[in-house]
Amino acid sequence: MDHVPSQLEHDADALGGNERPALSGARRALFAALALLAAIGFAALGVWQVERRAWKLDLIERVEARIHALPATPPPVAAWPRLDMQDAEYRRVRLTGTFDHGNETLVQALTERGAGFWVLTPLRTPQGIVLVNRGFVPPERRAPQARSAGQAGGTATVTGLMRASEPKGGFLRPNDPAADRWHSRDVAAIARARNLGNVAPFFVDADASPNPGGYPVGGLTMVRFRNTHLVYALTWFALAALSGAAAVLALRMRGGR
Repeated sequence: MDHVPSQLEHDADALGGNERPALSGARRALFAALALLAAIGFAALGVWQVERRAWKLDLIERVEARIHALPATPPPVAAWPRLDMQDAEYRRVRLTGTFDHGNETLVQALTERGAGFWVLTPLRTPQGIVLVNRGFVPPERRAPQARSAGQAGGTATVTGLMRASEPKGGFLRPNDPAADRWHSRDVAAIARARNLGNVAPFFVDADASPNPGGYPVGGLTMVRFRNTHLVYALTWFALAALSGAAAVLALRMRGGR
């Protein structure tokens, strides 16, 4: 076999030794760039969560103002097609009309009083038909005959909060109009099932004014807004800081020998 001069062997080793640090440096630069991009992305998400938190706090403040405001007249029929429920929901209203008890709808409910049903009854007013959630009844009071005192006729005045319709049923529990089984307060579907014609695109949660006989029980509206944006913002900013630190560390590391 041919003998390779020792000088050439030393030159080859030197070249290989120079390649490895260069390659390691390139990898560190790539890692640092990726970590920096991640830091920028995480920081952007943190800023977005801060903005979302400000929006949520403003929404809560506006809703609180609506709930405690003096009751107003509900929007007229002419305004129903263009009604924006984001601006109208939880508005306190007062309306007068006659309850159509024969077309009431029971919607399954889970409340602080336990499981039972919401009683949604059409209220026929001079301005049109509005579904009113008169309140909660336990299972043993679901039949109208079990709460006959609360089915009084004549003119009624209702004060309550405007609520957005709840289409498509509950979670994994669709409404079944044919079987008269309801898991959400879907105004349009209930109106079709009861042949009510043109009905307001919202319903009204009645306040705690007692009904004759004690049922239904009104005033059980739960106004809760999930507000975890600050936690998410701090998480994203922490990840941004860690990613930025990783990028700096990668650039400062000495290459392997």
